[in-house]
Amino acid sequence: MNQHATQHGAPSNASFPAVSYGTSTNSSGYATTEQHRIEDPDNLSPHASPAFGQAMTFGNSDVGSFHGGSYRISHGDSNTILTVKLAAGCPLEAESGTMIAMSPTVDLQGNFHFSLKKMFSGGEMRASTFTGPGEVLLAPGTPGDITTIPLTANESWTVAKDAFLASTHGIVKDYKRQSMSKAMFSGEGLFLYKITGTGLIWVTSYGAIIKKTLMPGEEYIVDNGHLVAWSTKYVLERAGSGGLRSNWASGEGFVCRFTGPGTILFQTRNPAAFVQYLIEKMPNRGG
Repeated sequence: MNQHATQHGAPSNASFPAVSYGTSTNSSGYATTEQHRIEDPDNLSPHASPAFGQAMTFGNSDVGSFHGGSYRISHGDSNTILTVKLAAGCPLEAESGTMIAMSPTVDLQGNFHFSLKKMFSGGEMRASTFTGPGEVLLAPGTPGDITTIPLTANESWTVAKDAFLASTHGIVKDYKRQSMSKAMFSGEGLFLYKITGTGLIWVTSYGAIIKKTLMPGEEYIVDNGHLVAWSTKYVLERAGSGGLRSNWASGEGFVCRFTGPGTILFQTRNPAAFVQYLIEKMPNRGG
């Protein structure tokens, strides 16, 4: 394994007690049937989790399970929360500072992973590991969505460094180096997360998340400020055909041309554009 890669938690063949979202009161404080009726008046919530690696969407909730736990994504799209229920001894790794609340039975350990890649990329060197039993509530620092990406042993995903939220045991998170041209103009920097292994990862966005699945040879273009995660290759190119100067004048610069097969996740809002908007609206302090 690459010395910079991070694999956390118990071995992939570890055995955990079964846990799932239910409708009876339990020591972890999960919702009772009556609470489900209040939050979900149409009674859309399932009474059991789907099989490993699968997810079901009911109303505004995404419910699923994994080896050693279950999860629910709720309150989307702009105030999304990830609630994970962990069996005894089951670990969950999350970005530092993303925890909202947790059961007192959950063990929280802060980890510091130093590497030159992280130092030069501005990546987060701290991470939090939660170990069950109990539940953990996570959310990103900005308004946006959360979605689940299931991985098998033969898959690999690239995730923008600000989009990673959490992952189950069995997931390996490494840094992937981009070419200098992509680093300068893709808006994602020199290094990105390369995610492999078997398990689930959760990614976040600024705004809602859109999923686009490409067939072999199919192409799709995404603005460089809207990328979240992808499992297909892309090339960086200038937007339009009027040349760089006209692209700058129109507010459009570089885009990413993806080619299938694979999947792209992109966000409906551009964080850099929002920051620029705020700067332009700020009063002139020198006046």
